[in-house]
Amino acid sequence: MAGRRSPWGSGSGGGDDSSDPPAGGDKSGDDPAPPSSDPAPPPRGPRNPWQPAGEEAPPRRSANIEDIFRNRGGGSGGGGGGPRFPRRADGSSWLPAALGVGLLALVALTSTHLIGQKEQGIVTSFGKYSRTLQPGVAFTWPWPLQNVDVRDVTTIILTKLPEGEAENLILTSDKNLIDLSYQIRWKVKDLESFTFEMEDPDKTVSAVAEAAMRSSVAEMPLNAVWGGSGRGELQDNVRRRMQQVLDAYRAGVEVLGVEIKKADPPAKVADAFQEVNNAQQDAQRFINQAQGFAQQRVAQAQGDTSAFDQVYAQYKLAPDVTRKRLYYETMERVLSNNDKVVVEANGVTPYLPLQELRRRAAEPAPAATGGQ
Repeated sequence: MAGRRSPWGSGSGGGDDSSDPPAGGDKSGDDPAPPSSDPAPPPRGPRNPWQPAGEEAPPRRSANIEDIFRNRGGGSGGGGGGPRFPRRADGSSWLPAALGVGLLALVALTSTHLIGQKEQGIVTSFGKYSRTLQPGVAFTWPWPLQNVDVRDVTTIILTKLPEGEAENLILTSDKNLIDLSYQIRWKVKDLESFTFEMEDPDKTVSAVAEAAMRSSVAEMPLNAVWGGSGRGELQDNVRRRMQQVLDAYRAGVEVLGVEIKKADPPAKVADAFQEVNNAQQDAQRFINQAQGFAQQRVAQAQGDTSAFDQVYAQYKLAPDVTRKRLYYETMERVLSNNDKVVVEANGVTPYLPLQELRRRAAEPAPAATGGQ
C-alpha cells in the first residue's frame, strides 16, 4: 500500500506519506523535488471522496434552515433557487424544443374540430362571426385567431312557466282570474341568430311565452279556459303569437308547441268556484235528461205517424172494409175493461151478468158438514 495515497488525506493520526512518490515524478529515477521551506498547512479532516480531483472542497459549516429549503427546492449551487430544466448531451437546454412541441400541440388541438350529428359550431375571428360549421370534421385557424362554440341544435328544449309551484294568475275576457301553468317546447332553428341576436335566449323565450299567453287568455271566457273546451284553440294561438314575435326579434328559435298543464281557480276562491262548477254540471245533466225525453217523444210520434200513413194507404184501397175494421178495433179497445156485454142477436138474452158469474166461479166452494 506504499504506492497508493489514501483518499482521506493525511490526518493527524495517519501514517507517514514520505514514502509515496511525489506527484509528477516518473519511473526514470529522477530526484524528487526539494521540500519546501514553508510550513505545511494544518490538516482539515478527511477529503470528500465524491469531490472531483483537483477541486478544493469548500469549508464546512453548519446547515441552516435556508440551506435545507434551497436544497429541497432543487436550487443550484449558484443560488438560482428554481428547478433546473434537463439539458442535452452537448449541454444545451431542452426548453426551446419543449416550447415548440407545446405550440404544435396547441395548434393541432385548437384548429381541428369534430362536430356531432346533432350539433353545429359557430366560428368567430377575434370575437366576430365568421361561419357556421356543419356536422363532421372541420378545420379553422388555431386559437386565439379563431374560436369555435359548439351547440346542440336538434334536441327539444322544455321551458315550464311558472317555475316551481308559484301561482300564476291571468285575467280572462269576462274579468275572472285563473291560475295557469304551461310548458313550451322549442328548439334552435338558426344558430347564428340564436347566438348573436339575443343576450339570454332562455329568458327571452320565457318572456315572449308569458306575453303571448296573457294576450290569448284575455280574449277567451273563463269557462272555455277552465272547462277545457277552448284549450286547443288557446294553445294554438299562443304558439302562433310566440313564433311571430321571435321571428321579428330574429331569435333563431322554432316554437314546436304549447301544452297547458294546470288551469285552476285562485286558491282563495277555489271553494266558490267548485260550487259554481257543480251547479253547472247539475244544470247540464238536467238539460241532457230533458233532451233525451224530447227525443223519445218525437220518435214515438214519428212511429205513430208512420203507422197511420200505412193504414191510410190501405183505407184508400178498400174504404168500407177498413172503416169497419177500425170501428171494431176502437170499440174493442174502449169496451175491454167494461163489465157488461151487449149482444145483438135473436134468441139471446140482451144482457148477460158475466161479471157476476165470474165472481161466483172464483169463490171457494163451502165445506161439507160432518153429519151428511
